[in-house]
Formats: sequence, C-alpha cells, structure tokens
Amino acid sequence: MIDEALPLSGIRVIEFTHMVMGPSVGLILADLGADVIKVEPKGGDQTRHLLGSGAGYFPMFNRNKRSICLDLKSEVGKAAAIALVEGADILIENFRPGTLVRLGLGPDDFAERHPRLIYCSAKGFLTGPYENRTALDEVTQMMGGLAYMTGPPGRPLRAGASVVDITGGMFGVIGILAALERRHRTGRGGDVKCALFETTAFLVGQHMAQEAVTGKAPRPMPDRISAWAIYDVFETRLPDEQVFVGVVSDGQWVAFCVAFGLDAFLADATLATNNQRVEARERILPTVRDCFRAMSRAEAVALLERLGLPFAPIATPSDLFDDRHLGAGGGLVDLTLEDGTNTRLPGLPIEVDGSRMPRRLGLPTPGEHGAELLREAGLSEDRIAAALA
Repeated sequence: MIDEALPLSGIRVIEFTHMVMGPSVGLILADLGADVIKVEPKGGDQTRHLLGSGAGYFPMFNRNKRSICLDLKSEVGKAAAIALVEGADILIENFRPGTLVRLGLGPDDFAERHPRLIYCSAKGFLTGPYENRTALDEVTQMMGGLAYMTGPPGRPLRAGASVVDITGGMFGVIGILAALERRHRTGRGGDVKCALFETTAFLVGQHMAQEAVTGKAPRPMPDRISAWAIYDVFETRLPDEQVFVGVVSDGQWVAFCVAFGLDAFLADATLATNNQRVEARERILPTVRDCFRAMSRAEAVALLERLGLPFAPIATPSDLFDDRHLGAGGGLVDLTLEDGTNTRLPGLPIEVDGSRMPRRLGLPTPGEHGAELLREAGLSEDRIAAALA
C-alpha cells in the first residue's frame, strides 16, 4: 500500500531480521511509509513464539510489513530472495556476522548487480577486535557500562526495556537515510553498519564526559550526587501513588516554595542558588517529603501542573494502554495479535506535518504475501510455486 503523503513512500526494503534490533530498523522505515518485505524462514520467524519478556517482540516491531517465507539454503529460495533484493532500495539484516555472506546474500554479492542498493547490517559490534563476537542487548549493557550506571553499587542492572536494541536500530535508520540522501547525489548506494556495543558507549558518553570534566569516575545513578536539590521520587498520601518532581531553576524554587508554603526556605539566603540547595539537600528533603505525604497524588499532580514544574506520576507499562495523552494524540496503534486479541501499541514517536504515522498493515501471518511479492518481482508461476513449496 502506497501513501504518497508519507515521507518514505515508494522506497522498498527487504528485511532479513529477527528479535528486536533488525526489526526495529524495518519498523521505523515501514511506519514512515516504506514498503518493507520481511523474509522469514519456512514456518515463520521464531521470534513469533518467544515466551516471557520476549512475547512482545514480534507484535511491537513488525506491523506495516509484508511477509514471505523462503528457504535461503535452497537454490530456488535463494534465487527468489535475490530477485526481491534486486527490486529493492534497502536491505536490512541482523544475523551473526558472515551468515548472509555464506548464503550468497552479502553486500559484495550485490555490489555490481545492484549498485544503488543500501545494505544495512545491524550487529553486536562495529569493526574491531570484538566484531565476530555474539552479542545481545544485555551483553553490551553489561560491558558498555550502562548496567553499572543503572543499578545500585555492586549490583549492575539492565535497563527496563531493550534500549540498546532499539536505539541501535534508530542509528541504523539514521545511517540508511544518510546513504539514501547521498544516493540522490551520486546514484550509488552503500553499506551501513550499526551495532549494539558502540550504541551503548554512545549512551554512556555523558558519564565519560562527566569524568573528563570532574576528574572523578561517575557513580551509579542510584548513588549519584544530584545536580538539583529536589529531583526525586516522593510518596503521597497513599504509598503506592508516587510522583517524581524536579525543581531545576531558581525561579522554579521560588514558585515551589510559595505554592507549598515553605516560607522559611524562601527567606533563607543560604538556599538562594541551586548549588547552595544541593549542598543542603539533606536538610531540605525531609520537609518536602512531608509536604507530599500530606497530599493525594491527584492533588499533587494538579498543583505541579499548574506551577509548570517537571513532574511525573510513577506509571507502569500497563498504565499506558489508557493514557489520555497517547489516546488523544494518536500515539497508540490498533493491532490484532496472531491469536485474534485486539490491542493498542505505541506508534512511532514522530509527527510529520502535524500527523502521526498510520498503521497501513497489521501484523503479517508467516508468508502471507509470498505469492504477490514474487509476482511483483517478475517470477513465473512455476518458480513462485517452487520457491514457496
């Protein structure tokens, strides 16, 4: 389906991916309007059948795609895949290093026959001593310092979402779009590579810069010295209804003290500047905590919103299904899962010309579009039947 209003309308992508990082590259391109063709093994991508925390991978990252199932180890399957790639602008893959090369589907295999192709490999590592290692999001969070910064001292903890997979996929998209723009000028495609480890290093770069500036190694975030005195989670009248509040400027401090009746703090000249308040944090916080414990969360939220302060009720992922902002702004996309369950999942967090990106296609069943895709690639009915058998 082509929607000429979408930015990447008319761009065709062939996706040889599984799990999260590669599919997230395809999802972003698909939501932006590209025709993304997901090449799955016979029987379908095994990601479809993961349990536990992996159960959401396929439904989250595979809408707006068409599916074909091919045996890439067979000559007829490989020939069909090559025909698809030759009609595409972009190829995405995230298998172990060398896998597609051994199958005759590596970047060098298309360099001459399809010089306009942009070939994106999403890997664990970029070029270097580690490049042939097997990596996962959690592996690189551990070795890249992100887990150390997330957990309390001595207890490295992975972040609460596949942040490196997804962010790494975003960098892959950035590289693809840059290569696409270059192709407009030169007529040639190129190879793009994104990686988990280097993405993790980029994410913790602010902490490396902190050490360069201060001369001191950064402490884990739960043990850090905050840059502001009030920048914390507070209990309200009901302990399970918490709220995060930040007071990050001198003007906000004045407004906060006035609204909460903290006249003594407001009159105290030793608390006039942010750095003074940080040094007095242990004196300030007990009083502030008492203020919030005397309020319901609804009362606190209403007051903080009126003041224009940074705040957030502490939510769970379950709460987002009914979030009034996401619901009103088109931030949730209607999807039907493979078992027939209807749900709503987050859309691409982008507006173009004031509009969110639409769901054009639901989640594909394995091989759902195989015959139509091979007809589009110009294969005869006999070759289509052989490839899909």
